[in-house]
Amino acid sequence: MIKIHPTAEVLTKSIGDGTMIWQYCVILSNAVIGENCNINYNLFIENDVIIGNNVTIKPGVQIWDGLTIDDNVFIGPNVTFTDDKHPISKNKDYELLKTVIKKGASIGANSTILPGITIYENPIIGAGSVVTKNVSEGATWFGNPAQKRNKN
Repeated sequence: MIKIHPTAEVLTKSIGDGTMIWQYCVILSNAVIGENCNINYNLFIENDVIIGNNVTIKPGVQIWDGLTIDDNVFIGPNVTFTDDKHPISKNKDYELLKTVIKKGASIGANSTILPGITIYENPIIGAGSVVTKNVSEGATWFGNPAQKRNKN
């Protein structure tokens, strides 16, 4: 059973069974959301978005066009995904860069993910990190800019 809070504006019909969408979410019509997801309150999800199964997205996150999130991903509160390397108002040269978050990734609160990045399977991104390049599989990354670190 899909649960959608009455304050959420959900325009998509592509939502998997067992997904919960909390208060004050806006989800546009072409977004695809998998099964057993926890879409916390105060989120915005654009059209060209695919979210896999068993994904948790905490409050205050915007999921922009061109973002794919695979299964079993955790996205902490206020993670910021960007969609333009050269943001200016009314940019006529805007180029949509695809961002991919692979299976099992965990992204800590208040991290910023630049556009066109791939975060490979099962890494941990520490809270407050600024991810400026691809993140390797199974690694721990943190800092500004985020770098691969040893687990302690």
